[in-house]
Amino acid sequence: TEALRHPEKMLGCASTSILPEYQFSEKNSATGGGRIVVDSFSQKPLHNDDDGNISPLLSRLCLEVREAIDSDPMYGPRQDKERHNVGIEYELLLEQILRSMDIPFETEAELRVRGTAKTPDVLLSCPVGIRARRKESRNPLYAKSNEEDNSVRSSLTQKESVASVNLEDDDEYEWKVICWIDSKALFGDVETHTNSVLPQVETYVHRFGPGLVLYWFGHAPLSRLGDGHGDVAIVGGNVPDLMLMPTGEVHSQGGKRM
Repeated sequence: TEALRHPEKMLGCASTSILPEYQFSEKNSATGGGRIVVDSFSQKPLHNDDDGNISPLLSRLCLEVREAIDSDPMYGPRQDKERHNVGIEYELLLEQILRSMDIPFETEAELRVRGTAKTPDVLLSCPVGIRARRKESRNPLYAKSNEEDNSVRSSLTQKESVASVNLEDDDEYEWKVICWIDSKALFGDVETHTNSVLPQVETYVHRFGPGLVLYWFGHAPLSRLGDGHGDVAIVGGNVPDLMLMPTGEVHSQGGKRM
């Protein structure tokens, strides 16, 4: 793994990175022949001399590993770094939206400072209720974000009372209590959800109670996604627009309370 992330550092010198019985391959092949190897992160030439030629300090193995990394558009150190950065951006967006809704919470970093063993992206300071789509609803396939539903709810003004908000379950939606939110900046396909996400968030259920997985780029039909025996709510596209507090207040995006 380290050789893939830092091929110049781990494989750059043939005398230290290649066993003696295999170093003949370095002597029988060119190490660059005028090729310019560009680092995929910094986009700067690697070990070039004054004439722009590759320095012999880079081994053939290093050059081939670098070429393999740069030829893969989907998987590699650069793509891992980009996915990590996107995930961080959406975690910050989640925190920003919750603050605008005046929802008290602790971040993952704050939980680590406290020494918490398992850390969801957001641990709510008190349980809240959200309105989530039923697994057996007539439209289980998540094709859009919550924007369509949120646009209707956003028409509620601050003057409207809680009584104007539908607090009852219906055929399409049900109210669920959540204690934490885990942000996923990806599409929730069945394989990823079943093999990676669900085992991870079930550890949060055991420690903190039921929670919410937020797939920012949508998800597969809810009927095909496990929900941890009803303890894991799944939402796609955006943070739920309405949250019901233990006091009976309904907080909405934009800081409105009803």
